Amino acid sequence: MKHKVLRKQENSRMCLVCGVKNDFGLKASFYELDNGELAGIFTPREEHQSYPGIAHGGISAAILDETIGRAIMVTDRDMLGYTVELNLKYKKHVPLGQKLIVIGRITREKSRTFEGTGEIILANGEVAASATAKYLKVPLDKMPSFQEDSEDRMEWQVNISENDPREIEYEQKTDMKTCLRLG
Repeated sequence: MKHKVLRKQENSRMCLVCGVKNDFGLKASFYELDNGELAGIFTPREEHQSYPGIAHGGISAAILDETIGRAIMVTDRDMLGYTVELNLKYKKHVPLGQKLIVIGRITREKSRTFEGTGEIILANGEVAASATAKYLKVPLDKMPSFQEDSEDRMEWQVNISENDPREIEYEQKTDMKTCLRLG
C-alpha cells in the first residue's frame, strides 16, 4: 500500500542516528505518513559494521529506538521520548551500503508515557529486526540542550532534499513479511 508523505521531521546536529554533522552517524531522514506511522530512511556504512558487510546490532537498536521514539512527533511536534525500555528481535542480517527503511508507530499513549513498535525493512521486503519500546514523554523545550539560544536548538531543522520521497510504499503482512518501495 502506498502512503503519502505528509511532513519531513527535523534532523539534529550531532545525533548518532539523524545528525547532519556527525561524520560517523547514520544521517537518517524521517517522514510522517498519512497512515499515522513514521518512516525512516537510512543507509548503514562501513563505520557501522559488526562482521564484514553486516551492520552492528547496536546500530539496529539505535535506529529502531530513534524511530519509535520520534513517532510521538507525528501527533505532537513539540514532544520527544526518553527511552524507558527497548526490546528487540533480530531476524536477518542488516547489510551495509543499501538504502533501508524503518517504520515506527505508537501503540499506546498515556499522559506521561507512550509505547510503540517498529521494524527495519530490507530492500527485498523482509523484516530484519523488530522492536517494542516504552518512553517517557519529554517536551522539547524541557531538554537542557534545546534551550532557545543553544546551537543544538538552532540546528534542529528540516533539511529538504530533492531526494525526499513523496510517497513510501510498503505492506505489513500477518507473517511479518513486508514489501517496500520508495517513490
